Amino acid sequence: MPHSVSIVAAAHSRFGRLDGSTLEDLIVQVTREALADAAIDASEIDALFLGHFNSGMVADGFPASLMLQADEGLRFKPATRCENACASGSAAIHAGINAILSGSAELVLIVGAEKMTSNSTAEVTKALAGAGYQNDAQEAGLSFPQLFGLAAQQYRDRYQCPMASMAAIATKNHSNAMANPLAQMHRVMDFEHCNNVSKTNPYVAQALRLTDCSLISDGAAAIVLASSRRASQFRREVLIRSVAQVNDFLPIAQRDIIAFEGPRRAIHSALRGANVTLGDLSFAEVHDCFTIAELLIYEAMGLAPKGEGHRALDDGTVRAGGRLPVNLSGGLKAKGHPVGATGVSMHAMAFWQLTGEPVGLAVPNPEFGLLFNMGGMAVANYASVLQAHRA
Repeated sequence: MPHSVSIVAAAHSRFGRLDGSTLEDLIVQVTREALADAAIDASEIDALFLGHFNSGMVADGFPASLMLQADEGLRFKPATRCENACASGSAAIHAGINAILSGSAELVLIVGAEKMTSNSTAEVTKALAGAGYQNDAQEAGLSFPQLFGLAAQQYRDRYQCPMASMAAIATKNHSNAMANPLAQMHRVMDFEHCNNVSKTNPYVAQALRLTDCSLISDGAAAIVLASSRRASQFRREVLIRSVAQVNDFLPIAQRDIIAFEGPRRAIHSALRGANVTLGDLSFAEVHDCFTIAELLIYEAMGLAPKGEGHRALDDGTVRAGGRLPVNLSGGLKAKGHPVGATGVSMHAMAFWQLTGEPVGLAVPNPEFGLLFNMGGMAVANYASVLQAHRA
């Protein structure tokens, strides 16, 4: 039975408003590009997994087999859709890893894809709200901006300091995205604009401004996973040192929503599994669906005590060139957040960073990368530690 899994190829569409592309187009595009990047015949793939949230945003409610449209050699291969809200892409990756570790597959193709911009903002907001608890009238009435706005309000009231830090995160991630040609938004957002409420930066929920929110996006990403036996045959290889999944209660009434206990447990389980510490990491890509989420993730990672996540910004730790740069891709905030694609995008970006072929800002001689992808309000929490392969 294979004892390790590696990423050996990747592909990634541009994220944004892709009016000329359907969900099928995006899935087929990155599938073909990933196969070409791996330089393998499609018939060599043993299984396919698709990360796709959907929740009524597109008519293609049964999209797993759309991957087969990319190449005749994929026909009759097992293809499965995985869904776990905004962590659907990571759910697909975990399914692929498990298929290899079980011995049932040696080469697995993972695609994450979403088509969102064909819907109005109200329609997307309603669809995403389906990832919240529906069996309580009060919670069911909350959109995700309202949920994370509530978190920002609670953080502000408990610790007296979130708003400027949230603006600093938005500014940082937009600056990082300027170097990423695949990012949705190439626009500098200065701190003063992000830190103030105005006609162009209104509140969208209590304690949450427009610049604190990630984007409605179309896009897709793909990776090819290989067993240890097959990985050495490829031009590039990045080791998946560890993965962790931690789920928490869905109802927010049953937990402290700013404790981010699920993210903390997932991240530290992945670090322990890889036998590394924060000090060993070269970079991290984390789930900044809203700026308050990235701030809370700093604390979940252990970069700062609770209520003091701003320290990681103030001392430059998480900025480009810092000790542990976070979201060099621009993150969900500026790279974009086509929800089913997000987890796969993180792994593709990290793959290129660790193979010395970064898309966007580079880290000198990176060895380890931490990825954290989250579904719902810190409900489905996935963390991975990847390692550069040194020949």
